[in-house]
Amino acid sequence: MEYSHRYQAYPTDEVAERLEHHLDVHRQLYNHVRWDYENSPADDKPSEYDQNNNLPEWKQRWPLFSELHSKAAQATVARFHHNLTVLRDLKEKGYDVGRLKWQAPTDYRSVTYNQSGFDLDEKRGHDTDAYVRFSKIGWVKIRYSRPIPDHVTVKEVTVKKERTGEWFVSFGLETDDADLPEKPDVDSLDASNSVGIDLGIHNYIHTSDGTTVAWLDLEDEYERLRREQRNLSRKEHGSNNWENQRKQVATVKRRIRRKVLDYQHKITTWLVREYDAVFVEDLNVQSMLQGDGNARNKQDAAWRQFITLLEYKADLYGCHVVQVEPAGTTKECARCGVATAKPIWVRDHSCPACGFETDRDANAAMNVLQRGFEELGLGWPESTPVETVTATGTTQFESVSASHVVETGSLSS
Repeated sequence: MEYSHRYQAYPTDEVAERLEHHLDVHRQLYNHVRWDYENSPADDKPSEYDQNNNLPEWKQRWPLFSELHSKAAQATVARFHHNLTVLRDLKEKGYDVGRLKWQAPTDYRSVTYNQSGFDLDEKRGHDTDAYVRFSKIGWVKIRYSRPIPDHVTVKEVTVKKERTGEWFVSFGLETDDADLPEKPDVDSLDASNSVGIDLGIHNYIHTSDGTTVAWLDLEDEYERLRREQRNLSRKEHGSNNWENQRKQVATVKRRIRRKVLDYQHKITTWLVREYDAVFVEDLNVQSMLQGDGNARNKQDAAWRQFITLLEYKADLYGCHVVQVEPAGTTKECARCGVATAKPIWVRDHSCPACGFETDRDANAAMNVLQRGFEELGLGWPESTPVETVTATGTTQFESVSASHVVETGSLSS
């Protein structure tokens, strides 16, 4: 299994200057790899292997490239070909995409060292600090907020400068599946140790066993963002004042992203520790964002990121996570299966066939749970969540915030 740990970095002014120089040289190498590929005959485009073999010749011809560590240079070549593969995949799926663009200095902000060219010293700093050495650059202090486990292998290290001017170091980690906790046997799953999740609009999530987690309140952050953007619009583009104000805008945006990510970490960790199986809808987030209404709320929800976190933590904590078909989960009755159309503003489910009444998101979560069992090839439990969680006519569910989940749901690590 592969995952990553990310730490904020605090390079000295001298090291930061060398980091920025290496970033720019890697950017120029990336652009040269692109130029070499674009200007090759259509029937003889160079592969990643071919362009890696050309690196020694390029270093002789352009001495600037010889300043780069060999593995880091190869990672830059691999970065171009990875982007090229992603572009091809999008074209095959019918998306209207162009070509990979030339990278400007403001666009290229990270460098990866693959397998070698870096060292981690956990003992050099204080209890909360460590140091990372990058070949041909120097030592960089990082805030070592969580130690890297002893049983994992560090596959690569990436150093990145955010638009705010902050530096971060990410370690790409790999652990043997044998070191991970075993997931419960599928046959042991039932409604008591499994949960269906509806990612909603009225609440952030609604579970099939009667818990809702409230939305994260970001109104103050968005008000500050609007204020900082107004100030930016008054500055002369390209001036020092404009650049300083641009960083202020980037800082507020980054704060919003951090708060959303932290919120998701808390919720997903609680879910995989609390349940043996978590079932969630396989949502087409891109098409949802292109639709009318609630676009910003959908963006803040970051549902795809939420599901990605849920899946990787499931492996770390020994939990099953299964995505199910989302179509009809809101319309279908969780008790009898009869579909009833509901406009978005109708927040209650009332089945005309069997009389079952509950919150529409609760009904959807119950349907997700049932589809999860079907996806795993399990028979639907005799004691269904409709019978055990809420009775007909009941609409009261326990609503909690993520902070409450932290206090009561064993999120400490």
